Amino acid sequence: MNDPSPNPKNDSSVPRHVAIIMDGNGRWANSRKKPRHSGHRAGVKSVRLSVEFAAQSGIEYLTLFAFSSENWSRPKEEVSSLMNLFVEALRREIDELHRNNVRLKFVGALDELNPGLKEKITQSEQKTAANSGLTLTVAIAYGGRWDIIEASKALTRRVSDGSLQIDDIDDAEFAAELQMSDIPDPDLLIRTGGEQRISNFLLWNLAYAELWFTDVLWPEFDEAVFDSALSFYAGKQRRFGHTGDQVEAVRC
Repeated sequence: MNDPSPNPKNDSSVPRHVAIIMDGNGRWANSRKKPRHSGHRAGVKSVRLSVEFAAQSGIEYLTLFAFSSENWSRPKEEVSSLMNLFVEALRREIDELHRNNVRLKFVGALDELNPGLKEKITQSEQKTAANSGLTLTVAIAYGGRWDIIEASKALTRRVSDGSLQIDDIDDAEFAAELQMSDIPDPDLLIRTGGEQRISNFLLWNLAYAELWFTDVLWPEFDEAVFDSALSFYAGKQRRFGHTGDQVEAVRC
C-alpha cells in the first residue's frame, strides 16, 4: 500500500494523507514568559482542532510528529512533562476520538517509552481498531533514519532465513517493512514554527509529498491556517516524475 510512485490519475484537490510537524510550542511559551511545558499543553488544543478539521475536509489519514528520537536529548524535566502529557491526553481524548469513528495508531520505538504510556497506547489502538473514519497516526520516539535502519534489518533477516532473495528487494518490499507500511504515503507535509526542513521525519515516505511551511507556532495553528495549506495543495500539479503534459493527457 505504501507506494512511492502514486498514480498520476489521482487529481483530487484534497490530499488523502496529511502529515504535520508540530513545531513552536517552546517558543510560544517563551514569548509569554511561561515554562516550556505550558506550550506543549497549549498545543493539545491545536491537535484536537486539526483532527476535527481533517475529518471534516475529507482527509483520510492524518499523521502527527509528536516526539522525535532526537527529543530524548532534551532536558529531563521537559521529556518527563511530555510523557505525562501524552498519558493525560490519551486518557482524556480517547473516548471522543472513538465516538467520532477515528482510528488511532502509533509509530516509533515504542519499547523505549515508560510502561504506563505504552499501556495507554495499546489500549487506545485496541479500542479504535475497528473504526472506519479518519486514521490518526501519532509518531512518538520516531526517527526517519531509525525507521529505514529497522526496515533494513528486517529485510536482512528475511534474506538470512531464506524467505527472501536479495535480488527480489525492491521499493515495495522495502516499504512493506517501514513503520507506515499500511498507510499511503503523505500527499502534503505541513510544518509550523517557521523552520523549513523535515527534521528526520518519514524520510522514505515524504519522497513525493508537497511541502508547506508556515511561521505560525503550533499552539496558534487553527482552521484558517490549515485551510491555507489545503489551498496551496489544491493549486499543485502532482507529476510524480511525469511531465505536466503527460499528467494532463491522463486526466483527459
